[in-house]
Amino acid sequence: MKRFILFSFLIFFSCDVLSLESINTDIVIKNADRQIDISSQLVKTLSKLTIENTGKSVVKTIIYAVEPQFKKLVSFVGAQVTDGAKTPLKVAETQVADQPTKGFWRIHLRDNLAAGKTILVEVEMVLTNALAPFPATITQKEKQLVMYKGNHYVYSPYTVQRQTTTVNVGTRNIESYSKLNPVSQSDMAITYGPYPIEKQFSEVELIIHYENNAPFLTVTRLERSLEVSHWGNIAVEEVVDVVHTGAVLKGPFSRYEYQREAQSGVSSVKSFKTVLPAAATDVYYRDEIGNISTSHMRVLSDSVELDLRPRFPLFGGWKTHYVLGYNVPSYEYLFYSGDNYKLKMRLVDHVFDDMVVEELVTKIVLPEGSSQIQLEAPYTVQRLPDYLHYTYLDTKGRPVITVRKTNIIENHIQDFELNYVFPRVLMLQEPLLVVAFFYILFLFVVVYVRLDFSISKDETSENRMRVSGLCDKIIALQEKRTATYNAFSDLLQKLKTSRDTSSFLSAVKTLNQEHKNETAQIGDLLVKLKADAPELADRVSDLQKLDKQLKEYYNQQQTFYMEKVVPGKIGRNQFAEAESVTNKKKEECFEKICQIIKNLH
Repeated sequence: MKRFILFSFLIFFSCDVLSLESINTDIVIKNADRQIDISSQLVKTLSKLTIENTGKSVVKTIIYAVEPQFKKLVSFVGAQVTDGAKTPLKVAETQVADQPTKGFWRIHLRDNLAAGKTILVEVEMVLTNALAPFPATITQKEKQLVMYKGNHYVYSPYTVQRQTTTVNVGTRNIESYSKLNPVSQSDMAITYGPYPIEKQFSEVELIIHYENNAPFLTVTRLERSLEVSHWGNIAVEEVVDVVHTGAVLKGPFSRYEYQREAQSGVSSVKSFKTVLPAAATDVYYRDEIGNISTSHMRVLSDSVELDLRPRFPLFGGWKTHYVLGYNVPSYEYLFYSGDNYKLKMRLVDHVFDDMVVEELVTKIVLPEGSSQIQLEAPYTVQRLPDYLHYTYLDTKGRPVITVRKTNIIENHIQDFELNYVFPRVLMLQEPLLVVAFFYILFLFVVVYVRLDFSISKDETSENRMRVSGLCDKIIALQEKRTATYNAFSDLLQKLKTSRDTSSFLSAVKTLNQEHKNETAQIGDLLVKLKADAPELADRVSDLQKLDKQLKEYYNQQQTFYMEKVVPGKIGRNQFAEAESVTNKKKEECFEKICQIIKNLH
């Protein structure tokens, strides 16, 4: 058993050793023209290498090397051959035997390099976090100084016979720079070399201390969501966390000085521009508080420019968080043949110029029912476990494909391809679900309104409630008749003083009509009451008789006033005696009526 384990280990170790690259000593770099751009927060290196094959066999690949201190800072390495037309070359990270600390990339040549021949290869490399603010903290009025530390020589696994390096700093304000002769400075560039032949992996530290007020913005996390709909739309949403990685602000922040003085906060970021696809619509830009209305959008022929302005300027160490979303038509990115679909979109899109994204998480939400999903990424990414996302009208859930990538720059804005199978008949699923839902809802309403869910009917309770309602109406009408009598009494008193018979008769006519209507309504209610409560009906009949008697007393009093009082045919004593007798009769009648009303409650 031990021999078997040892044998397996030796086989694994041998395969691992065989997978390591070896440096071909027959390859020589006749001339290296290197251009380093440190005018932004990125370090961009373009090396034009004239490579010669001094051996006897053909060369298929070459090795590009990076210093150990820059190995983890490399975000992108690309190569192309220039022989009239520029042809991109395949580049892959690799390892070299006995060189574990250095960084190496294998470049596959388009055509084999024959013995004694030369080829011009351009290699582009981008480093992130290679510029350090120095000093690390500044006040609001100070400018930002940064320090770049690199290599005077082209770091190569091959012998370099001649080389020149040009560093573009993007400013005339250079504090200091290392001088390895020959060296010269002109305008915003520093030129080193040409240097004579140098051996493999030559290294002499290059230091430049200069002013750099370019936006030092880093996206610490970008979560990009692509929701695909076969009904003609793809919804894109990006959740972005941004931090200013330049020199940290020291001391307080004064908005007054920031707005008044042009040189205040020159390294801060007021706004930045995001480029969206030309077909982007329904754009929104918000944060935790809500929609940010300070953004401006320009629709161009080939893109949509969105000027994003945070709620506050970003100084060193300051952060912001926002959500950017929009819709694009699916016909520009989604292609199909039968039930086979192919989605071709960008894995990451433009956030701002010279962007740095520390962590990218891209989620692709496919329609429910998609299967046989195959992802082809433009570069190496980490595929996270798939899961299902549920939204409205979903039954099984929508598959979500998630990928992760770190250390992203603009060179990574490339398209991925996602192939999957989706039966087109499933497009009818959601409309049929909506129809079925409303059908069941209407059917339920029809059944509900036709069913009686009461346990049993209580005839006694219903009769009691009906009688109570009739009594309440009778009492209300009787109160109106009482108000009519009170108004009639007021008219008699007014007639006694004014002796205006015409106005009196006109008002009495109106009151009599109201009394007649109220009495008729009580009579109708009495008929209904006889069927449900005969005893109460008898009381209401007595009420009607008493009211008729009371009305007769008022009519007699009216006649007495018209014939005796108004013409002045009666003395004061006789009037008082007659009035007293009539009022007594009315009071007795009122008391009986009140007693009946009390019994009706």
